[in-house]
Amino acid sequence: MTTATVDSSCRTGSDFWYDTKKFILINLAIALILQLVFCTQCFLSWDGIKSMGPDFLFSFTISSLLSFGGSRVEHYLDSRLSWVHTPVKRLLVTTALYFAYAFVVSFIVVFCFSWLRDRFPLDQIPWAFIFRYSLIPMYIALVFMAIFTTRSWLMEWRKSAIEAEQLRSEKLASQNQSLKDQLNPHFLFNSLNTLSNLVYEDADRSAAFIQKLSRIYRYVLEVQQEELVALDRELDFARNFLELQQIRFGENLNFSIKVPDPQGLFLPPLSLQLLLENAIKHNIASTENPLFIHILQKGQELWVSNTFQPKSSQSEPSTGVGLKNIRSRYQLLSKTQPEVIQAKHEYLVKLPLLTIQL
Repeated sequence: MTTATVDSSCRTGSDFWYDTKKFILINLAIALILQLVFCTQCFLSWDGIKSMGPDFLFSFTISSLLSFGGSRVEHYLDSRLSWVHTPVKRLLVTTALYFAYAFVVSFIVVFCFSWLRDRFPLDQIPWAFIFRYSLIPMYIALVFMAIFTTRSWLMEWRKSAIEAEQLRSEKLASQNQSLKDQLNPHFLFNSLNTLSNLVYEDADRSAAFIQKLSRIYRYVLEVQQEELVALDRELDFARNFLELQQIRFGENLNFSIKVPDPQGLFLPPLSLQLLLENAIKHNIASTENPLFIHILQKGQELWVSNTFQPKSSQSEPSTGVGLKNIRSRYQLLSKTQPEVIQAKHEYLVKLPLLTIQL
């Protein structure tokens, strides 16, 4: 604890001296620039350089006091008036405080330098001259105020923008996680519901279904925490999932997957699972009316279609997840949205294929 305190104190002291040296050098540079502006000829001879010593000291003193006062005014107001919430009030108060401070400081400095140079008696103080001469540093104060005001406004705007983006990111992450948390129970519920129907029909197919289900569920657990998953992985899952369903439906369910170039493309995880489950759940798959499911890549879209032959009555209750879940996750991840097209004999969903910007 002692060592950490000493190190912290050393760093604080080092920063203080660094800031002090930086402050002095900057104001020396400002004083030099002012001398160049007001007395360029003074730099043409050694005598001229020596003669501008008092004026250089005056410029350095004024510059140092005005810049120090400007930083103090901004520091004082930063915790009291916000540029974001009350910009007009902040500007007016900053201007009033800083110009009042600048005039008082300028008047005192001009009075002191004038008295040291001319040694006028205190009962004959040239107030009019001192007042007029005090107005000259106000031009410098105007420049300083513009610099400090702009810097303070930009810093607070940047801070507010960062905080807003952090809150937005946290909100989106929370919403996205909430949507993904629906997938596990949704998938498990539908799988167990399918198994409950299958176990009474064929024990061997039930065993094969359980073995394949365990491998598929491992994938569900792996991608649950991911925002995007590679298209080829999602297609492997879709193929395994449909093969799993074929154990139950046999030749009543047929599918095809034609995606020639999945590299570099991504989907929200388990998007295909939700579409395939809905296709199987809400459509007839029988010997007379087999169900066909096609997954096809069209440019930057993945088309997932199935023959539209809805069941007259739903034996399985709807959980309301499905397409709504997919749309909500796309809203969080991309500006593009899935497109749904329902024809007389076909139900088609176009999923935008996403890319990751590096």
